[in-house]
Amino acid sequence: MIETFLTSAAVVLRILSNPFGNVFQKQLTAKKNHPLLVNFLTYLLLSFLCVFLVLNVNWSDLPRQFWFYSILVGIAGAVGNGFLVKALQKGDLSVLGPINSYKSVVGIIVGIFLLHEIPNLAGIFGIGLIVYGSYFVLDTTEERFSWALLKRPEIQFRIWAMILTAIEAVFIKKVILSSSATLAFVSWCWFGALFSLALLLVYKVNLKKEIRHVTHSNISKYILLVACVGTMQFTTNYTFDHMPVGYALSLFQLSTIVSVLLGHRIFKEMGIRKKLIGSAIMIIGSIVIILFQKH
Repeated sequence: MIETFLTSAAVVLRILSNPFGNVFQKQLTAKKNHPLLVNFLTYLLLSFLCVFLVLNVNWSDLPRQFWFYSILVGIAGAVGNGFLVKALQKGDLSVLGPINSYKSVVGIIVGIFLLHEIPNLAGIFGIGLIVYGSYFVLDTTEERFSWALLKRPEIQFRIWAMILTAIEAVFIKKVILSSSATLAFVSWCWFGALFSLALLLVYKVNLKKEIRHVTHSNISKYILLVACVGTMQFTTNYTFDHMPVGYALSLFQLSTIVSVLLGHRIFKEMGIRKKLIGSAIMIIGSIVIILFQKH
């Protein structure tokens, strides 16, 4: 009973923290904070906080599988979140948020091979609903649901972010299975910071120049962003530790409606009714996957 309550609470916190984190990311990039710098500082600040979680950990006892999948998580997470922040810099939150519903589809496909979670026909039907629901959301854009839409940079960035973070989710589950949800969270922060720094160097971002855009007025946004991202990832890990990845990713898609509402409320994005209809259809698809996917 207590475990069910804690898992439910973790899912609710995950659903709320993710879109609010997206809002702070979008606000920071709108104030000329470089997307890759926002990504790196988020991981870095979380990494400092993680020190208190691992004071008594004997790292030599951890299996090689832990380190192998932690590295893969760091790479997929850093690159995926870099694409996400870049997408939020250019696009509407209410459009980019619902695209994330495809994440459960990608997670299930990857999970088939790495976690042996096999969907049945009802699960495939749920996937179809997610795809169909996205039509209503993307049809509110100027290009509507078309190849022209897919050529938009922010849509491409969001799709790559979704694919990479879905793959990352499966890798995280592998890390949890070889250690614990807490250690998986710590490795996510540390390796994410390492590889997001590598991205800054690869793209030759001038850190001294970009860090000047981090003004005193931005600090509170960074603190709130770190709180949201930390809450999102810790509750994600806890949920993965207590249910299959496919189930969890589908439940997380309830944040779609929150993203649509926040985009309308904070950034005055239009087409709210059609976006909510599409979001509802996508959520129904996620629920079908949850109810009928085989354990």
